[in-house]
Amino acid sequence: MANAVVPRWHGDNYQSRFFWMHAAALRDPQRQDVVEVTFEADGPKAFDDVVVYYDPGRPSMGPHRITVDFHQIKWHADYSGHFGFRDLVNPDFINATTFSILERLAEAKAKPGVPKTAAFSLVTTDTFTNGDPLAELISPADNSLRIEKLFSTKTDNSRMGEVRRCWREHLKLDDDEQLKELLQGFHIKAGHMSLEDMRARVSERFRLVGLLGEERASDFRYDEAARNLVVRKINRLTRDAFDQLCREESWFQSEPVSHRLNVALRSFSRGVTAADLLDAAPDNTLSLVEGFDGRHLKEGVSWEDLKTEATAFLERVPERGKALRLFLDAHSSLAFLAGSILGFKAGVDVEVLQKGRAASLVWHSGDERDGPEPKIEEEVIGSGKDIAVSVDITRDALADVQEHVRANLPTVGRILRVVPDGGSGQQSVNGGAHAACIADAVAKAVSKVRKPGGTVNFFIAAPNAFSFLLGQHAESMGICMPYEFDFGGRVDGLYRPTFKI
Repeated sequence: MANAVVPRWHGDNYQSRFFWMHAAALRDPQRQDVVEVTFEADGPKAFDDVVVYYDPGRPSMGPHRITVDFHQIKWHADYSGHFGFRDLVNPDFINATTFSILERLAEAKAKPGVPKTAAFSLVTTDTFTNGDPLAELISPADNSLRIEKLFSTKTDNSRMGEVRRCWREHLKLDDDEQLKELLQGFHIKAGHMSLEDMRARVSERFRLVGLLGEERASDFRYDEAARNLVVRKINRLTRDAFDQLCREESWFQSEPVSHRLNVALRSFSRGVTAADLLDAAPDNTLSLVEGFDGRHLKEGVSWEDLKTEATAFLERVPERGKALRLFLDAHSSLAFLAGSILGFKAGVDVEVLQKGRAASLVWHSGDERDGPEPKIEEEVIGSGKDIAVSVDITRDALADVQEHVRANLPTVGRILRVVPDGGSGQQSVNGGAHAACIADAVAKAVSKVRKPGGTVNFFIAAPNAFSFLLGQHAESMGICMPYEFDFGGRVDGLYRPTFKI
């Protein structure tokens, strides 16, 4: 019996944590557009798990603002689940007996009172079946269905035509135009975060808006709180209702939260859902996701172009506020660039949201989470004036760096290796103060050995918060060139230079 009950509990908790993650925005002064968050709403069926209302509508990648987000949450006890385009016409996929997710989408869009400006999202821990056309149809920018891709061919004999025919016939539609209209505003977020990651995300968001987080207790108070809301029939939370609930439950932090301007820089598609757009207001968010296919640049896109766009965005940030909270879902090179622009002379106080294995934490150079200085080793390999720096915080990258330098960088005369006192690992840095200590030591070591006109080549295996803090020293280290590594060997398993700073 327990084997059946526990996964059901976990599924309920997953949905409740998704709800609280959105509800936190009701206390965010920078997201006044979020006016109501509903848990287990009264329809539309299959998209009623969590509903978020906006006034005015939130920006979107489409032609109009989104005024309401309807979510269907599909959690599994393991990561063995895969799905493709045919599963969207199979009721079993959403644990139903009669209607498929596409039929539920059609029913939802036809329901009276549902606006044309609504978005409908399937959020699931399952991943796309390898090689299935559905994976090609989901935009990495906002997880929307790529309508132009689906209808890029004219006949049903093509790869995309097979998808259209399957969906059109299942829905009993007369033509492709009806299918196209139905699919507008449909999003699929596959491979969503784990149950524990959701707990960390709720705690993180609650702390950022002045509420109590909770990562260390064996239970999680907010799971039971969501169930109690359903029992009490209080599943709709407005801004006032949420404040009242927080007072009743004594969820407020004892010390007032510091007010900071949230700023987001993104180049990774993972996590870019309506929930993650709550990190920072759209005007304070720069997404470079469209320039990438996963971690890799798309053909025709250059790092220099992205640097120019990111620099223009970041240079305007200090004009908006002197106390910043920086969200970096981005490549290490862009985090380093952000640090170089928001450096010591910028006159801003920056804390960085660092996502870790156990929990996302807010890192600040003065957060008192300190640690020992790193070990820095020097290897002289020639007389060249350039330097290579292997920053091995999360993993030991020295062998890869040495191989790359020998094969591609003949002007490098020295290799500096930086490793935390306790060795490389995902939790080798205690927090912001410790990261700042390591960054200070790296900058000092580079300054001692660098030669005029030489380039410092940075190979950084470290959290983005560290890359940002190291980037703040860029001016004192001369010409800096960060590199990106081909994780997973998708292209060639090698390093690529990005841009000089």
